[in-house]
Amino acid sequence: MKWNWEYAWSILPKLLEVVPVTVGAALFGFVLAMLLALPITLGKRVQHKAISQSVSFLAELIRSTPLLIQLLFVFYALPMYGISLSPFTAGVIGLGIHYATYLAEVYRSGIEAVPSGQWEAAKALNFTPQQTWLRLILPQALPPVLPVMGNYLIVMFKETPILSAVTLVEMLQTAKSLGSASFRYIEAFTLVGLLFLIMSCISSLLLKRLEIRLARK
Repeated sequence: MKWNWEYAWSILPKLLEVVPVTVGAALFGFVLAMLLALPITLGKRVQHKAISQSVSFLAELIRSTPLLIQLLFVFYALPMYGISLSPFTAGVIGLGIHYATYLAEVYRSGIEAVPSGQWEAAKALNFTPQQTWLRLILPQALPPVLPVMGNYLIVMFKETPILSAVTLVEMLQTAKSLGSASFRYIEAFTLVGLLFLIMSCISSLLLKRLEIRLARK
């Protein structure tokens, strides 16, 4: 089957229509992951063994099981307990919870990189634990790991096709529907691949610029 430019141009607008869905799922999932990752990191550092070990066990359980299973559980199993979610919401929650366990390790590395003298300085200044974290530790721990976190955003973006398992109509699902309607898959799948490539390259360039700016500070 030869490449058909006329058909490719005709389906491009339909693929572009669902780009916001794909990007939105990745971005909202990333924001949720960032919000959940910090409590996971702090929970592992709690002095109470029962709490720290429980948090560590749950995080490892989530990280060690496939994202697909977690998505299917959120979308298909939770309604049995009265919690029904839209495909987009289920996708965001699934991505957010799964990648929160990875970002928690990124937070951990950033926190552990803060010099021990900063903790001692906080004690000398009689900072409360909240002041120590918000005013001293986190402002120093987060900037160095932002590029790494950005890489996870790109990974999440490329993971969005898996959301079709919970009936979310994103780019790949749209391409499959267009291909099945015309029996021409090569144009649809190639265009989706190119769209993912272009957006990933743009994200990588932005991350590189951020990394350079942070290195200059």
